[in-house]
Amino acid sequence: MVKNMYSYITGKIKEIESNYVVLENSNIGYLVYTANPYSFEVEKEYKVYLYQYIREDESSLYGFKTIEEKNLFLRLISVKGLGCKMALPMLAGNISGVIDAIERENILYLKKFPKIGDKVARQIILDLKGKLTPNTTNSFVINDELEEALTALGYKNIDIKKVIPKVSKEEKIEVQIKEALKLLMK
Repeated sequence: MVKNMYSYITGKIKEIESNYVVLENSNIGYLVYTANPYSFEVEKEYKVYLYQYIREDESSLYGFKTIEEKNLFLRLISVKGLGCKMALPMLAGNISGVIDAIERENILYLKKFPKIGDKVARQIILDLKGKLTPNTTNSFVINDELEEALTALGYKNIDIKKVIPKVSKEEKIEVQIKEALKLLMK
């Protein structure tokens, strides 16, 4: 997997359009696609978390106000059939609503987003359910690494999904695995 060249950029917003902002840093204006450009203000400085999308015929920057939004975006674009331009509008509102819809298998909620049909909504749920869990700060933690480790140790998916929310998210993965194992052995 190729690492992204950019993590974030800090600068002033110079322009706001319907699907992007222009953020100036060191006298360079970066066109950054965002889920909700109107949540930014012109001439105000922001730290924007970035994802760089590069293909043969396109090079684009996608920006997010929080690392949680960026992480959810990265999870969404990992779903087969869901590209950047389809995933971005899903972040325009409340991201916990999207996570809740995935966890509750609410296909109708997911289908309200542009270009998301029945097939893609079902694929989102299939790929992401149980991998995004709310925590006390109303953000979310991605549990892939812990889930993969427990699966490799031979535990069943149903048991893993029960213990992952009970494991401390602030700890290193090694400590998380030990906590999960203790819970699984009860």
